[in-house]
Amino acid sequence: MMKNKDISDKPGYSLSRRNLLSFLGVLPFAPRMLTHMSESQYSAQKVLLNEDTLPSKKLFAIKGTFLNAAYTHPMSIGSAESIKSYLNLRLANGKAADTIDEDRNTARTLFARLINADADEISWVSSTMAGENLVVNGLGLPGTGARIVTDAYHFDGSLYMYNELAKQGADVKIVIPKNNKINLADMDAAIKPGTKLVAISLVSMINGFQHDLKALCNIAHARGALVYADIIQAAGAVPIDVHDSGVDFCACATYKWLMGDFGAGFLYVRKDRLPLIKRSQFGYRQLKDMKSHIFPYDSAGNSPFEFIQGEKTRNYFEVGTLGNAAVPALIFSLNYLLHTSVDKIQNYRQPMIDKLQQELARLGYQPMTPRESTSPIVSFALEGAEKKLHQKLATAGINIQLYENRFRISPSVYNTMSDIDHLINVLS
Repeated sequence: MMKNKDISDKPGYSLSRRNLLSFLGVLPFAPRMLTHMSESQYSAQKVLLNEDTLPSKKLFAIKGTFLNAAYTHPMSIGSAESIKSYLNLRLANGKAADTIDEDRNTARTLFARLINADADEISWVSSTMAGENLVVNGLGLPGTGARIVTDAYHFDGSLYMYNELAKQGADVKIVIPKNNKINLADMDAAIKPGTKLVAISLVSMINGFQHDLKALCNIAHARGALVYADIIQAAGAVPIDVHDSGVDFCACATYKWLMGDFGAGFLYVRKDRLPLIKRSQFGYRQLKDMKSHIFPYDSAGNSPFEFIQGEKTRNYFEVGTLGNAAVPALIFSLNYLLHTSVDKIQNYRQPMIDKLQQELARLGYQPMTPRESTSPIVSFALEGAEKKLHQKLATAGINIQLYENRFRISPSVYNTMSDIDHLINVLS
């Protein structure tokens, strides 16, 4: 993606609102609704296009020390302003028909670029769990004796789903972690010939453990199994290449590292796997065309209605009305992630993760995250963690994720090493 500094560094160049709009107009993913930008939204876009360094503090309005992005990532000022622009249209009772579908396709394309997919391999879904359910049901697994392999670091809602499938007769194998990891050899042993699905979280919400997705897919595919990956704690936080990895399906909501909002997510289905999926839900968004033969001036036909299904991924999974407000927010945040690059974000974050690993272990907290981890999450065990740390952290203005006997820290693009030092001092 072209960066603004290439033109604004020229002598005499002034980044006026008019110039910015002209520049955005040549970008392949500039949303049409930006032509309706307010001054505050224009200011936010200007910051984005000039933001070449981390931390990106100017893009956020965070109070205190927020180290809990794995729970819910703060929305940027630019994303919030983009939603306001959409809401201004809704206040006038306008659906903005000329922009909503276009903006939704723009966000789909941006996300596809982020994970190296084709845009027509992406469907909108309401949540990560909705995406995983659509895959499981589309493969016809409920009520069968299918062998399914997962692991204890997968999302707890997913583990509940597979527990219910086991009650219906499925042969569900849960691989247990060793030394804060899910060993590839243990997954290899569990994926027996005849296994139908391997379902994992690419980056675990528990401790940030990250699977070698390509190696796992090679093992699974060699035995005829398909692979689903929950990427909600990975997309936008670690580099993902779905085509290179060979993963068959993956899904995520957008309110974490994609910096979007609730109720909007993406489902990826590898193009050559789509014929394996049966539509498990039905609705008008699956249709390419519909013809009636009963109303005035209709053509004659053998049945009252004809329904022609679309054949793209979205025509298998999108069934009804979709939430639109999250879409402009995502266009801003996905542009930011592509502009900044996930590799750069990961490299910026790593010294913070390393210091947390080193210093908190030195203070006696029990590490739960592999020492070599490069994901955005680091976790520690502490008996009675929530009771012992809640008030101390609240008084210090620090937000991390507390559980009964463990805690999780997840820095992002707005954090600095001083935030890490502040947390370490408080935990000392």
